[in-house]
Amino acid sequence: MRIIAKRTLKAFYEQPDYADSKSALEAWHYEVSKQQWSNPNEIKAQYRSASIVGNNKVVFNICGNKYRLIVSINYPAGIVFIKFIGTHKAYDKKEL
Repeated sequence: MRIIAKRTLKAFYEQPDYADSKSALEAWHYEVSKQQWSNPNEIKAQYRSASIVGNNKVVFNICGNKYRLIVSINYPAGIVFIKFIGTHKAYDKKEL
């Protein structure tokens, strides 16, 4: 999968308060970049804790569920668009 945009992840983990997320986000980016998902079931097979929330959006738990990562996926094009990365508190305020 092609991931747009890694700089969003980097901007998040370069903040001192979220530096603990760097290795998990880098690992997620590496793993996802090697995939070619064609539907949400393939994501759930790999990431059981991921939530499929409609409109091709998926929520991933990062750092043992400390952070949430929301992406939108264009399956035919093989593109993952990063929409949000943040804490649970920030996620709870976010409208999906």
